[in-house]
Amino acid sequence: MGNGQKRVKVALESLGCKLNQAETELLARQFADAGYKLVSRPGEADVYILNTCTVTHIADRKCRQRLRQAHRQNPDALVVATGCYAERASPELAQTQGVNLVFGNEQKSRLLQVLEGSGCLSQAGPIQDPHYHPILRTRSFIKIQDGCDSFCAYCIVPLVRGRERSLPAEQVINEIRMRTDAGYKEVVLTGVRVGSYNYDGAKLGELLEHILAETKVAKLRLSSLQPREISPELIRLWHDARLCRHFHLSLQSGSQRVLERMKRHYSTRNFAQTVSLIRESVPGAAITTDIIVGFPGESDEEFQESYDFCRQMEFARIHVFPYSPRQGTEAAQMPRMVAEKVKKERSQQMLALAERSANSFRQRFLGKTMAVLWEKQSGGIWTGLTDNYIKVYTRSNEDLTNELLPVKLVGPDEEGVWGERQANGKGTSL
Repeated sequence: MGNGQKRVKVALESLGCKLNQAETELLARQFADAGYKLVSRPGEADVYILNTCTVTHIADRKCRQRLRQAHRQNPDALVVATGCYAERASPELAQTQGVNLVFGNEQKSRLLQVLEGSGCLSQAGPIQDPHYHPILRTRSFIKIQDGCDSFCAYCIVPLVRGRERSLPAEQVINEIRMRTDAGYKEVVLTGVRVGSYNYDGAKLGELLEHILAETKVAKLRLSSLQPREISPELIRLWHDARLCRHFHLSLQSGSQRVLERMKRHYSTRNFAQTVSLIRESVPGAAITTDIIVGFPGESDEEFQESYDFCRQMEFARIHVFPYSPRQGTEAAQMPRMVAEKVKKERSQQMLALAERSANSFRQRFLGKTMAVLWEKQSGGIWTGLTDNYIKVYTRSNEDLTNELLPVKLVGPDEEGVWGERQANGKGTSL
């Protein structure tokens, strides 16, 4: 890029899952490496790109709202929608006020080339500072797998993400090396079904072994697993403290009858056995989950079964979703849809349980000293996460961004705990 030439400013945003975050992070690096300037606010951008989610009708609505809002903030910007909503309903998104271009998942990884090739962007050329490389977050999300072959009755994901496929281990390891060289302390491995990773016969356990042996990553986290993907052999890898003690197991329902109608490939008994295995093998592990309330035909008795099972599991966090019909899925055609009023009541009950469960889990760690990766601050109050996914707050005038420091957890807060930094100093990797 010639001297004095203004760099095109690009804002990228992601809604939905951690896989979307990984893909958005990769897009950001592609644009930055090509010479475009990344900005955080849509109002500052010449180009605004939203990586959309379509897992529920609420996700659809949020995407449309963000796109309209970006257009209002900067009517002259090029507004681009990509991702799962764009894959599922491109014409619908194209009619959203202010949206200029819509690209599905197949075009997402080539978005920079598509925009430059179509003339929407001029090629930026090399940047003047060869060391310029933005760190968007303190943890980096890396995609290792995409697609799903399960076809659960309620889920639109296989229809917008396609069949399962995995990335080569060498590619994953190179990505992690690049992130750690850039200063990231934590890497999160993402995918639609991370536990089904299989490239040329090498499965998830082998990939983790290679990562731990061949990279300098300080903390390695998995985004999500299913009960049947967790074995004693896999769990043994957690003897390495770099693997975060956080297991997200999507339960979806604690009623066996509802699970069968959902076409989930496990039973409540399998789920409980997996939870026991994790807790016996990885002390202090956080087990988090997703729950759908109001699935078609869910009776009061089945909801109570689901509620009671969640209470017994003592989850560290529960994400609650009212059932949302997705066109093209089996569940959308099922009889006995649950009334919206009932779904709202059940959501409130499950959310109250979720809050009690989370508080109970965090309470167990008060008085203990744990490593916290500090992320951001507001008004002198910093927030960060422990390896077992406890949000920690502390007051400091220092810049703690991306520091992994020992912290004593001293008191409860609404959504986390307060911590006191210990004397080991900056840069500690625990």
